[in-house]
This record gives sequence, structure tokens and C-alpha cells, in this order.
Amino acid sequence: MRGVGVSDFRCLRRSALYSILLGPLLAGCSSSVVPSSMTSMFGSSTSARNANASTTGVATLPPNFECPDVSVRQGAATLTASSNPAEPTAMNLRYQVSIGTTARECRLEANNMLSIKVGMEGRVILGPDGSAGTIDVPIRYAVVEEGIEPKMIVTKLDRVAVAVPENDSNVLFRHVTEGLVFPMPRGGAVDSYVVYIGFDALTAQKPGPKAKPKPKKKTT
Repeated sequence: MRGVGVSDFRCLRRSALYSILLGPLLAGCSSSVVPSSMTSMFGSSTSARNANASTTGVATLPPNFECPDVSVRQGAATLTASSNPAEPTAMNLRYQVSIGTTARECRLEANNMLSIKVGMEGRVILGPDGSAGTIDVPIRYAVVEEGIEPKMIVTKLDRVAVAVPENDSNVLFRHVTEGLVFPMPRGGAVDSYVVYIGFDALTAQKPGPKAKPKPKKKTT
């Protein structure tokens, strides 16, 4: 897989350890990821190749236009958490999150701006120390122009709250992001564009946004 020097996708050393420890566990679950189509992920029959803004009267994509491929960033395909981060083992694992199916859709907006919508399916697997609740999953998207010196075009971070119910240690979730917008490349330059997706391990170590406190009831 092509590499890009993006600091947001730096892989922590312990991720490799988790992969080794959880290999047998994930092997029994990976086949259960349900393949998705553009229709099921975006709620539309529009394909990635011909999605355009014709309904708004703005512009249409060229007939031979190919929406940039989505690629899972090497070293950022899984996200793990342990109850003892200093000494992670298979027995103190809280959860592991993985990326499954991805899809994308391109649209030409006003002022010749290209907008990419990306969908992904992920899976949360609880470990021995895992429990029901809400898991904060930080997902980083980055559009990169590949070449001798790769160039970052646009990047976006989404923090997805995945609910894990009681008595369910294997949860499938979906997420669709928008807002990857940039000027339409000239000529055939878009052919070297790639949309990278991966978990942001550094962001996962930081606390997520705090929930707003509920207003106190007035007493009469």
C-alpha cells in the first residue's frame, strides 16, 4: 500500500501487539461483516462514478471521471483499548474496533469544487475487560495526491459514538462523512488522488467531547 507521511495516522507500537494477541479472536468474526453497496450506505442508487450535481443545476462530472479510491491507512485499520495501557495483554483488553467495507461518492459543487462523501462499516469487539456502554471512535479521513512527494489536499476528523448494548460483544456500525471539499484538479491529476481512512490513535488517547449537562428542573 502506498505510504503517506501524515502524522495523524502514526501507528503506536502496541497496536502490533494487539494484532498478534487478537488474531484468533478476529478470525472468527471477520467473515460476518455484511458487504454494503452504495445504495445501502448512502441511501441512494447513485453510483460513485456518475454522482453529480445535475439536480441543483450547478455542473456535472466528466463522463470518464473516476471518483478517487478509498484506501485503509496502513497501521490504522484497528483501534484497541486496554484496562492497563502500560502492559496490554489479551486478558485486559477492553475492546478492538476494525474497519470493514468502505464506499465513496463524488459530486461537483459550485465554483468547480469537488465534494467527496465517504461511508464505512466498522465492527466493535469487546475483550475480557470490556463492558456495555458508548465507545468514542475517532476516524481520520485524508485526501492525498500521491507522487514522489505526496501532498495533503484535505483532512477531516470525525468522532463517532458507538453504543454497545448489554449482552452483545460484537457490534457492527456504519458512518458516513461529508465535507471533503477541494478545487477540482486540472486535467487527469485526480487520477493520483486517494482517500485514506483510518483510526486516529493519538486522538483516541484524548477525552472526547463532554456531554452537556441537563437543565435543572425548577422547583415550585
